[in-house]
Amino acid sequence: MRKAQEIVAEFDRKRWKKDPAYLKDFLLNMVEETGEVWNIIKWVDQKTQKKLIEEHKDEFKDFVGDELFLILKIAYLLDIDAQEAFEATMEDYEIRFPVEKIRKLKHGNPLAGGVDDKQKTEHR
Repeated sequence: MRKAQEIVAEFDRKRWKKDPAYLKDFLLNMVEETGEVWNIIKWVDQKTQKKLIEEHKDEFKDFVGDELFLILKIAYLLDIDAQEAFEATMEDYEIRFPVEKIRKLKHGNPLAGGVDDKQKTEHR
């Protein structure tokens, strides 16, 4: 991940001045990218969703690449080590979403009967 972050940083340095003031633009770009793929699968049942994902695999691949680029660019602009941030998040997720509970309940939305032990990570 650090190598990918450096590739994005180098790409950015060659083209623009490093300026976190544009953060809101990149966040909006992320929302727009998400909306594009959401439009493919919204309002359909899971069977149709799986079919549409396969039919539009290239668009989902582009989405993943675009989002990764934007995340790594934001990390670069804010001087955040993306690898460290990811590792910290995974440590929290291990606590928040215990395997045995998630396998039983199927998801992490407590409002829909799932589990998210977020409170266990808030004071770390």
